[in-house]
Order: sequence, then structure tokens, then C-alpha cells
Amino acid sequence: MLKITGLDNIQRKLDDFARRADGLSGTKNVPIPELLTPDFLRQCSRFHSANEMFEASGFKIDSAEDFASIPDAEWDLFIRTNTSFVSWKDMLGKAAREWAVRQLGF
Repeated sequence: MLKITGLDNIQRKLDDFARRADGLSGTKNVPIPELLTPDFLRQCSRFHSANEMFEASGFKIDSAEDFASIPDAEWDLFIRTNTSFVSWKDMLGKAAREWAVRQLGF
């Protein structure tokens, strides 16, 4: 007779994963520093923090309004020149995917 052990542990892990996945449904407002972690930025740029990147940009970014006022083409040029991404949208997309993976516990 074959005895299988550990199923309770697997079920707890699956339940935890399902709970985490439910928490990711819908629209989320995630602060930029939470998306652009030091590890993420080290992989794609010379920067160690989102604030360091913003300061190096040469744009005045003290608020969301300041950031929104930067012309998209100029910001994309900064991102293309200083990171491994071709645009801010691509960079945020990758950062958001990595954030979601972290939230799921992987």
C-alpha cells in the first residue's frame, strides 16, 4: 500500500496562493518606488533607487503633477538612454509583472 504524506501542506500552499491571487484582481495603485525596487533598477540601469533616477533625469519631480507635466517623448528618451528599456511604458510593464510575481510569493 502506498502512503502519501504532505497533502495538507500542499493544500495550505494552494490556499495561500489563491488568496494572494485574489488580492491582485482589479486595478491597483502601486507607488513607483515599490515597483522600481533597487534590485529591479540595478538589473536595468545604473540607478539604485527611483529617487536617484528621477534626480538624474534633470526634470523637477517633486510631485505627481511635476511628473505628469514632463513631455512623454522627453521622458521616453531619458528612459531609453539610461535603462535597458525603450520606453517608460515598457519599463513600468516589466516592473509591474515582477511586482505581481513578488505578491504571489514566487
